[in-house]
Formats: sequence, C-alpha cells, structure tokens
Amino acid sequence: MSGDVKKVPVGCGHNCGGACLLIAHVEDGVIKRITTDESLPDSIEGPQLRACLKGRSYRQRIYHPDRLKFPVKRIGERGAGQFERVGWDEALDAIAQKMLDIKEKHGPTAIMNISHSATNCHAYYNAACLNRLLNMFGGQTTLESYVSNDGAVFAAFHTYGTVFTANEREDLLNSKMIIMWGWNPADSIWSTNSSYHVALARERGTRVVAVDPRLTNSAAVLASRWIPIRPATDAAMLIAMAYVLISENLYDHAFLDKYSLGFDKFRDYVTGAEDGVPKTPRWAEEITGVPAGRIAELAVEYATTKPAALVAGYGPCRVEHGEQFSRAAATLAAMTGNVGVAGGDAGIQIFGYPIMTKVMQFPGGYCPDNVSVHFNNWADAIIKGRAGGYPSDIKMVYSVAGNTANQLGNVRKADRALKTLDFMVVHEQFMTATARYADYILPVTTQFERNDVFTPWLLGHYIVSSNQAIKPYGECRNDIDICAQLANHLGIEKYNETSEQEWLEYLTGNAGISDRDKFKERGFLKYELERSHVAFRDQIEDIENNPFATPSGKIEIFSQSIADLQKPDVPPIPKYIPPKPATEASEFDLCLVTGHGKKSSNSMFYNLPWLRDVEAQAVWINSGDAEKRGISNGDMVKVTSAVGATTLPALVTERIVPGTVNIDQGIEFEMDSDGVDVKGCSNAVCPDGHTSTAITPYNSTRVCIKKP
Repeated sequence: MSGDVKKVPVGCGHNCGGACLLIAHVEDGVIKRITTDESLPDSIEGPQLRACLKGRSYRQRIYHPDRLKFPVKRIGERGAGQFERVGWDEALDAIAQKMLDIKEKHGPTAIMNISHSATNCHAYYNAACLNRLLNMFGGQTTLESYVSNDGAVFAAFHTYGTVFTANEREDLLNSKMIIMWGWNPADSIWSTNSSYHVALARERGTRVVAVDPRLTNSAAVLASRWIPIRPATDAAMLIAMAYVLISENLYDHAFLDKYSLGFDKFRDYVTGAEDGVPKTPRWAEEITGVPAGRIAELAVEYATTKPAALVAGYGPCRVEHGEQFSRAAATLAAMTGNVGVAGGDAGIQIFGYPIMTKVMQFPGGYCPDNVSVHFNNWADAIIKGRAGGYPSDIKMVYSVAGNTANQLGNVRKADRALKTLDFMVVHEQFMTATARYADYILPVTTQFERNDVFTPWLLGHYIVSSNQAIKPYGECRNDIDICAQLANHLGIEKYNETSEQEWLEYLTGNAGISDRDKFKERGFLKYELERSHVAFRDQIEDIENNPFATPSGKIEIFSQSIADLQKPDVPPIPKYIPPKPATEASEFDLCLVTGHGKKSSNSMFYNLPWLRDVEAQAVWINSGDAEKRGISNGDMVKVTSAVGATTLPALVTERIVPGTVNIDQGIEFEMDSDGVDVKGCSNAVCPDGHTSTAITPYNSTRVCIKKP
C-alpha cells in the first residue's frame, strides 16, 4: 500500500575498514531516512554494528544533484569536465571499438587498469569485474602494492610471516594499557566499534596513551595522556624504549628465547655495542622532540603493565624507512611478551580473524601477459613508457571504483599524464577529479541499488547482507553488468553466465549461513567464537606444532630474508634511519602529515552538505609556527612543496607539534591557470614515487607555508 515504510538492511563498507549496518527507510520507492543497527545484542552478537556520520549521511549521496544519471562522452578538452549525454549502446560500441584498435596496434598491456575498491564489497563488484574483463581480453597493465600500509605489510611478512597480525577489537577489554601510536579510530574508524572498545576499556580502568604529532580526536577523547612526537621519528622513540627495557632488565628473557630469533643483534645495536652510539632516551629526545623522561616513563609502564596493547597506526609507517617503525613496534611487543596473549598486541595491525576467507572473491582470472607498475608511479609510467624503463607504453586508462588521479601523489603529474592518453573510460557515481579526464563515463549503482555482501577488511567475525533497497538511480548499472555487456561488444564469450543470486550464494557458500532469509532480514550474521581472536595465540601456546610462518618458525627480530635483499637502506634488524638531508631546508622547513579525518573516506563524502558542516578543510599549523609567518587563524595560505602547491585556510592550533602541519587527505583537486590547486588537496604537494620497500612516503613531505 502506498505510504507504507519498509526497512531494508544495507551494508556500509568503505576504505575505513569497517563493515557497518545501515537501515534504509523506503517509502514509495524512495529512501526517506537512514538509520543504523538498532538490534538488541546478546552474548553471542556483542555490540551493534553502528555506522558513523558518513554512513548515516548516505541519503544525501544517493540523491545528490551532481550524481551521474546516464552515460556521457567528452566534448571538450581532456580534463575540462565538459561532457554530453549518450546512450548505453553508443557508449559501449565506441569503447569496444577503441579497445580493439588499441589492442591491435599496441597490444593489450597498452591498457592500464587504475581501479580501486571504493566500496569494500567482497562479492563481484568494483575492481574485480574489470580485472576479469581485461584478463579475458588478453592482458593489461595493473597497479601493484598497498599505498595505505606497505611499510606494515613488509614488516609483518618479514617479522611474523603473515599479514594476519591483529587481534579482535573486543580483546582490548582484556588490556591493562593501550598505546594508540599514530592511531585515530574516532575519525578513521579502523573497523567498526574500534573507538567504542577503547572507550569501554578506559571506563573499566585501562590506561590509554596516545603518541601522535597531533592531538587527534581520539587522543583528546579516549586517552589520558597525549605524547606529541615529530613525524617520521617514531622508530627512534620505540628503540629508545627498548634501551630502557634492556638497561633496567624489564624485558621478557624467556619469551624472547623461546619465540624469537635475533634479539642479541638488536640488543647490540640498541646498547651501542654495534656502532658506539647507545640509543638512550636522551638520544631519542633530540630526534623526536619527546622528553627523555617521558620516553623512559612510557617504556617502564608498558613493560610492567600486563597485558598491554601497542596499537600501531599506518601513518607512522607511511614515511621514508617506515617499515622500521613497524618492525620496531613488533620487537617491543615481543620484548614485553605481549604477542599472542589476550589483551596484548603484535605491534602491527593489518588483518585480523580471517573471516574474509569464508567469503570468496569474484574470480578475476589470470593472464600471464599482464605487467605491473607501482601505484604511485602510475602517472610517471604513462608519461615515460618503455623508454623510461616501464614495461609498457600506455595508450588507454580504465578506472572502476577509484579516484586515482586525486588519491596518489603529485596531481600535477597526473594531470599531465592523463592528457597524453588516446582514450580513457571511467565507471563513476560523480564527476570526480579522475572522471573529468575520461572520454566516456559510465554511471554505476551504489550498494543501495543492488544486492551484495560485506566483510570488514581488518577485524570482525561477522558478515553483512547488503540488500537492494531501491531501483537503480537514473540509468545507472552495476559494474559487473557493464563489464558483461562490454564483453559482448568485444566478442568475449562466457564472461558471466551466472545470476546475481547464484553469485552471492556461491561466494558465501563457506560462510555457514543456515538460514539465508533470516540473514537477509537481519542484515548480518555473527559467528560465535570459543574465545576472542588473538593473533599468534596458537604459536605462543604450542610453537612446536604451530610455528610462525617465517623461515625460522619464530618471530624474526633479525631477518635473514631482509638481509638477502641486500638493500643498504633496509637493515635486517629494526633501526632508526635518519631522513635524507633536505636540499632546500631553508625553504621547505615544515613536515607535512596527511591525516584521515572524519569528513571523508578517502575522496568520498566531502561533497555532502552534512559532512562539510562537520569539518572544513584546513591546514593545521602550530601557533608558534603561524606567528613566525604572520598567519592568523582562518587566513588563506599557500602550501608549497617540490612538486606543487595548494591553497586553503589555516587552522592555527596547539594541537599539532611545532615544525609540522597537517592537511587531511581526500579533498579533490582543482587547479588554476598556474597549476596551483585551490581546494586543499594534500596530493598537490605530496610526491609520487616510492621507497625501496614500496612505501609511498607521504608523511615525509617537506613544505613551506606563506600567505598568497
């Protein structure tokens, strides 16, 4: 009957690591309201899967006046954002013909796939469906690496032999102390209910300390103490804490003897036996700006409070030599016996309980002719091609569920690269910074307009049933349907002969869903565990039968596999390696960090009025640094680095350490006639390129700030 309101569970899973539950209130085919999980939790299900303000604002995103409703083709200069409406058949015909021409003239690897996963669905939407199409087409140039956390991934594999290194969030309730090191879950989420569990632990008496260049919202609300630290110096402080544990005999000898390899070599470095420089708190104070007494105090408290969780964020490893931070954090966790025990932490967080293994990925296929480049070199590879040492000459770019031009370093180079292309196709919901360069933009659905399934990519023993709440908006289509239709135009057979329902049943076939109707009605299924998941508990309880996945079967503080790499800048034990001396230190005298704020998930959501009202884009600058430059709160300033510049308002504050500024990542660039971004895009000043361990060192960027 008209006027009846139907409540439909829909998943919200983005690159914040969460998988939350939204409830769409639908009346006459229109979403009138969005709420979140209001189920009554029981002992099995635990806390509700409640969404943050981004998820709750989704109605504004679905019905935003700028949302793309039909296919369009470029009619102006590439990058100018000038398009006209076309029909689906016309668009697919033109795209297919161009792809066939490029393949015939230049080979399939002349097509670069720059897709991402804007929505963390684990069925068959987003980048996986395009990957399958291009593999069946004969090959592609792909992007490799993990922009967010390559330092942590490198450290995890070489220290523990796996990326499944994180505990359940609810295990924080077993901790007597939590150190949030470069971790801001109140804004960046880092799995559903992260900040909830930290807050609950604190209410129960757990001491919470934050180590961060900024007094983040997490530090302000959840921690009892904020320890400000200079960016890119975190490894030095961790190593000085290790010195305190060694000099005061506070480390767990028995644990290290039984479960680790190479502590003696690390000890020689820390004490100065290796190089004659003891890594004392006084040594670290000069580097980090943290008083020696505070370093020693934190070290003693961490070592003597059992169990304790050193929860390390990704920001401190997104710097030059960032893998050393993650390696040092893992070593400190081992020195205190906090690895593999309830209430502890392994010092590196990547994935937790591998529930994702229960939900299979859409088969993307494999093509032996594929080649790849590092994510942060994508624009350089387009410009230079084979002559510049890259594996292919790129003539076409195809993008699904991503905003690569905006989200990786050096947007001026991205602009230059995309303007050299013969052809470009984008699947999108909005005219993003990347989509502006396309020849054809194909409009796609949100999760409210299709059926799907979500799992958290970090932690959580549950899956979410995301149910279609409304018909597709305008002429929008699902990514897989678009790729299937394009496959027909390309002459590719058997791209997809399976219905949506059959795919979802196949993909969740190992997920233990006994009642699919109830799963869809409730919107989630939680798994009852005998005890909270703790990474490496099996190894610690019985290492003889459950060795670590490293070559030695132990926690490798000394890594022979790193030594075998023969990289002079990557030592086989954790060390602090100073950054390269600035060639123009007098000009670029401030260090930039690029936080993940509450107002966006990467480049998504900030176009919504509610999110803009919550937090405006600004550059954080310490009041002392601002005074020296004649900058007052709210002044428009120009932030410049070696690769570019951006303008935005200044936020003068004591909530950031001197010598450091912060620009939240995610804001879409818009350049003036001089090539200066005018929107406050952090990647207008962050460089492209990467370290020898594939890290994108955005938080090592040096900048200067002046009034325009």
